[in-house]
Amino acid sequence: MSIIKLPLLFEGSKGEKTINTLFDSGATFSCMSLKVAEGLATLEKMRHPIEVATASEGTYLRIEYAIRLDFYYNDIRLSDEFMVIPGLSEEAILGVNTFQKWRIKLDFEHDTVIIDPKVAKAILK
Repeated sequence: MSIIKLPLLFEGSKGEKTINTLFDSGATFSCMSLKVAEGLATLEKMRHPIEVATASEGTYLRIEYAIRLDFYYNDIRLSDEFMVIPGLSEEAILGVNTFQKWRIKLDFEHDTVIIDPKVAKAILK
């Protein structure tokens, strides 16, 4: 697992906020803390909550809510669903599902994020 932490602007139905966001190659889903999520968008209760394994062996987390947010990296507008996690240690985490969706690559040597220019042109502007 490798991580990069960068400030990103998030926008939701209730407002916007710049958040130091963890780009985590070990996380499957993108997640947001309950406190931050409630200030950005209306939480949507999942019809069927999901349980995910945590870094602690044998420990699972039940996720009952999600939100949809736009976020910006170098003025490129991206969008995704974020699982809302009460007690999350970070305010926001981007996971590999988001990386794959937007073809985001992480350059750990230079602590930077790379977005394919072809994808950036097709992204919502």
